[in-house]
Amino acid sequence: MTNGWQTASIGEVVKPIERAEVPMAGTTYRQIGVRLWGQGAYERESIDGSQTKYATLSRVESGDIVVNKIWARNGSVAVVSDKLSGCFGSGEFPTFAPDQKKLDPRWFHWMTKTKWFWQACDEKSQGTSGKNRIRPEKFLEIEIPIPPLDEQRRIVERVEALAIRIEKAQSLRDDASEETVKYSASMANKVFTELVDKNKPIPIGNTFIFRLDLIRPTDGKSGKIQFIGLQHIESNTGRRISEDNVRAEDLTGRKFYFSPGEIVYGYLRPYLNKVWIADCEGICSVDQYVIRPNPKIIDTSYLAHFMRSPVFLERAIELTHNLLLPRLRSGLFGSILIPVPPLDEQRRIVAYLDSVQARLAALRELQSATGEELSALLPSVLDRAFKGEL
Repeated sequence: MTNGWQTASIGEVVKPIERAEVPMAGTTYRQIGVRLWGQGAYERESIDGSQTKYATLSRVESGDIVVNKIWARNGSVAVVSDKLSGCFGSGEFPTFAPDQKKLDPRWFHWMTKTKWFWQACDEKSQGTSGKNRIRPEKFLEIEIPIPPLDEQRRIVERVEALAIRIEKAQSLRDDASEETVKYSASMANKVFTELVDKNKPIPIGNTFIFRLDLIRPTDGKSGKIQFIGLQHIESNTGRRISEDNVRAEDLTGRKFYFSPGEIVYGYLRPYLNKVWIADCEGICSVDQYVIRPNPKIIDTSYLAHFMRSPVFLERAIELTHNLLLPRLRSGLFGSILIPVPPLDEQRRIVAYLDSVQARLAALRELQSATGEELSALLPSVLDRAFKGEL
C-alpha cells in the first residue's frame, strides 16, 4: 500500500467485548442507538429494567465500535463518543474494542462515513438469515486500510480541520438562505403596511368565496387524481415542491377539489405559511381551504402575496396561538383585514413583489448549488484520506 500502508481485517485490530448486565426493575438504563449512513451514535430514550425483553444489556464505553446488526448494510456503524459512554445496547448492537496500538478510534470513526465501507458492510450482510442482519463474525472479516498509527493520527487531524471548515461554510450558507427568506418577508411587510395607511382595510372574507366541493370515498369515483396536500407546498414561498397521484377509488377520507387560479391555503398550523395558487386540477386535504377570489375586487396574486406576508401571518398566529392544534377557522380567517387598492395598483404591486421573488429565487438556486457542492466536499476529502492522498 501507499506510504507503507497495509490492509487488515477488522478482526485483526478489534476484539468483541460485552460488558453484560442483567436488567433490574427500578434501575434506569440509558440506551444507545446508531444512525444510518455514518451519522454516528446517539442516545435513545432511557428505559426501566422492567421494560426490556432482553436477558442482558451490554454497557458501552468511549472509543467502542457499535454495530447495528440490521442496518449495518446502510451505514449504521459508529464509534462511541465520551458523551455516550455508559449507555447500554441490546444483543442487536454487538460491540468491539479497538486495539489502540494498531487502530485509532477516530480513524475508524471517519471510515464509517465512507461509501466503500457501507458497501463492504452490505456485501457481508448479503445472504445472511434474518432480513440481512450482519453477523459479528462477518463484520470482522471486512478488510480496511491500516496505516501506521502516527499516519492515522496525522490524517485524522487533517480531516477534522477540513470538516470544521466545511461545517462553518455550510452554516454561513444556511444563514444566508435564512436571510433571503427574511428579506422577502420584510419587503412584503413594507408594501402592505404602507397600503394599510393609505387604504381603509376590509375583511378579507369580502374578497373571495370558499369552494366547498368535496370528493368522498362513498362517491364511487374512479381514476387518477392529483393530490396536493400541506406537505407538497413550500412554506413562505407558495411553491409546489411535489405531488401525489392517487386513485379516487383508494381514497380513505374526504378531500376538497381545486382548479387552476384558485388559492389553496393550509389553515391547519397557519404558522407554516402555506399559500399556493393552483396551477392544475386536483384535490387537497380538508385541512386546506380552497378559495375563489372575486376578480372584480381583488387580483388573485395580490391576495396570495398578502396571505404570505407578515401582516397576515402575524394576525393568523395571534388568532390561533392558544390552541393545542392551531386551526384558523373560516370565521376568524374571514375577519382578518386587508388593504384593497384599485386593481391596477394591485397588479403593479404584484409585478414588483414577483420581481423581488424572482431575484431571490435565483439567489436560492445559487445557494442550493453551493450547498450541494459543500455536501460533496467531505465525501471527497474522505475518499482521498483513505486512499493515502491527504
